[in-house]
Amino acid sequence: MTANVIVVDLGYGDAGKGTVVDWLCARGPYATVVRFNGGAQAAHNVVTTDGRHHTFAQFGSGTFTPGVVTHLSRFMMVDPLALAAEADHLAAVGVGDALDRLTVDRDALLTTPYHRAANRARDTALRHGSCGMGIGETAAYALVCDDAPRAGDCHSPARLRRRLMRLRERLFDELGPLEVPDVEECAAAFGAFAGRARITGDGYLPGLLRAGPAVFEGAQGVLLDERFGFHPYTTWSTTTFAGAETLLAEAGDGARRLGVLRAYLTRHGPGPFVTEDPGLLRPEPHNRHGRWQGAFRTGQLDAVALRYALEVCGGADALAVTHLDAPAPLICEAYDLGARIAPAADLTGQALLTDRLLSARPRYSPVGADAAGTIEAALGVPVALRSCGPAASDKTAVSIWTRTDFSRRAIA
Repeated sequence: MTANVIVVDLGYGDAGKGTVVDWLCARGPYATVVRFNGGAQAAHNVVTTDGRHHTFAQFGSGTFTPGVVTHLSRFMMVDPLALAAEADHLAAVGVGDALDRLTVDRDALLTTPYHRAANRARDTALRHGSCGMGIGETAAYALVCDDAPRAGDCHSPARLRRRLMRLRERLFDELGPLEVPDVEECAAAFGAFAGRARITGDGYLPGLLRAGPAVFEGAQGVLLDERFGFHPYTTWSTTTFAGAETLLAEAGDGARRLGVLRAYLTRHGPGPFVTEDPGLLRPEPHNRHGRWQGAFRTGQLDAVALRYALEVCGGADALAVTHLDAPAPLICEAYDLGARIAPAADLTGQALLTDRLLSARPRYSPVGADAAGTIEAALGVPVALRSCGPAASDKTAVSIWTRTDFSRRAIA
């Protein structure tokens, strides 16, 4: 049975995917982390047992473990400038070889300073919530232009400059002049990136998986999914297990699905949050109000929203529950809407669902002394990992998946 694991956040993001991936890689047998959605907007905080901290954005969250490599798949949106800055911070906290352990699929879209500037210009007007990193602009441009810059273009300077110029001109036509570097400067920086990171072609990932099992690390959360999230407060990314499973199917392989959630719910920025409770104060050293994302919001557990997430992503084999050192006292088992929430046929229907959720009210029950047990019973999925703090040493694998059989044992 496959030992690969896909790690996906079942909420609105920030549930602790990074710390779970770090724990998996620290214990093996995983030597590879595959990123399969999103881009430089990810913020996966990892704190080591000796107190070092890094917010992983594009590098895999297992990078603190020596020898663990990161592969950025074709479903990633790669920001070379942000990658360089992230590598510098990793070097500052003792990981000097992160770029040496990085590979990038040549078909991965490039996020440029032009995408980022356009993202911020539009979000200033719309205020639907954004990380301000250009992710939506990168995806939107690729949908309408078949010459969107990709990682492989970094090895072809003339083609890269041509594509960057077209991108810049199109965004300037739409939004007016933006404060961005000129094309030659941007192309030179991207060329330097190509000289430092290994850009791979077809067949690389299947070969990597044949060499040993991998952790597929998702970004953001299922409730923000571009198709099944609560439109328009969503991301331009598929946040379910789907991208990872496509890559695995192409390699003739499979994986266990691990859904991550907190012992209370959070959301960054605007949008529905039925169980939001401003009085539920929890320490958040790595999550604060952001200029582009907006406020960091906290609320009670929401079994309704989490069941919806499990439904739209096809279920999970097991759960990892984080922040069990400070669980919510209440869990919402139903809304006052009179029916369960279900995905709509299209984005218009999703927007109508959003309108309903904005006025919905929760019906609560006590969580009880065993928060993980309450979550397991409410969602009908076994809890495989309990986390009571940020470091790997704060985590405990429960009996269904122990250290030696994690992701291998079938769940009855």
